[in-house]
Amino acid sequence: MISGKFAINLHILSLMTRHPDEYLSSEFLAGSMNINPVLVRKEIGNLKRNNIVECREGKFGGSRLAINASAITLQDIFNITFESLSFGYCKNEPNPQCPIGNKINDNLDLLYNEINCEINKKLNAITLSDFTSGF
Repeated sequence: MISGKFAINLHILSLMTRHPDEYLSSEFLAGSMNINPVLVRKEIGNLKRNNIVECREGKFGGSRLAINASAITLQDIFNITFESLSFGYCKNEPNPQCPIGNKINDNLDLLYNEINCEINKKLNAITLSDFTSGF
């Protein structure tokens, strides 16, 4: 399902791109997004597991990019956040006796696969550096 996690991760990484040599605190990052720092720390953990950010503990601790922003595509960030985009399905199984109900989920699968291919192409062509160049 559609979630705000991609936007949160992109916001975090955009701030880190803007401050490449600084370790940014989760409080600072959360303040920019006006969200709870716990949500930021959760996403930082995921970004760290995927070797996108590095973290340092302590008084001057925080997180920063582990690799150059020009080496990270928006597709990389999307893949860390989701496996694919899904608009979902009806919570009830459609009636298999209905000519529409019998095929609706198969048709939705095809549509969602096509959408994901287009999204992947678009996101793969944009680096984090490209995305943040207008800030």
